[in-house]
Amino acid sequence: MTSAGLNEKLNKLRAGVLGANDGIVSTAAVVLGVAGATSDIKAIATAGIAAVIGGAVSMALGEYVSVSSQRDTERAYIAKESALHAEDPDEEFAHLVRGYMRDGLSEETATQVAKERTASNPLKAHLELHYGIDEEDIVSPWSAAIASFISFFLGSMLPLAAVLLPPDPARVVTTFVVTLIALAGTGAASAKIGGADPKRAVARLVIGGALGLAVTYGIGWLFGTTAL
Repeated sequence: MTSAGLNEKLNKLRAGVLGANDGIVSTAAVVLGVAGATSDIKAIATAGIAAVIGGAVSMALGEYVSVSSQRDTERAYIAKESALHAEDPDEEFAHLVRGYMRDGLSEETATQVAKERTASNPLKAHLELHYGIDEEDIVSPWSAAIASFISFFLGSMLPLAAVLLPPDPARVVTTFVVTLIALAGTGAASAKIGGADPKRAVARLVIGGALGLAVTYGIGWLFGTTAL
């Protein structure tokens, strides 16, 4: 059973991890692509700052739209179940019993469970059984958007600092190393949240990130040397 506030906490945590991961990858890709084309620190900084601001805003807007759709769906389920219960509470009770029986309970046990679950809040029992949601724990698009914006911004600071602070000869290598270490961290965090194998999650992110960074740097270098 979902406890009040749990969905909201998981919602913020998920948005935070995804935002940090996207901030790391997208910003690193931009600054390395520019660094491959030119060693001009002003050009690299300008591109990096634009990537940070634009990416954070875009990420927040995307999360807001996505979670708003989820919230609207949850509210629609609540309205639907409320109407059904008001129209025919006896049929809804029988529907609840049948649902518990499909989960493996005997008719007698299912009936008793349904009576106890609906004694104080019939709607809550139906929502949890049929949709796995809690009317008191509807996710907030604003909290997801804010968490995503902040985490993207903070995550993007790592590759931006890595490309701007070192001297030119070490700039690209430092950014590669810092980015891959950061991706390993977000991969482990996302695996822990989802209960997945951290080794596989970290390997996917690190290998995929390394390939992506190499490609963007290579394209930048190609444009810089051939002046396409």
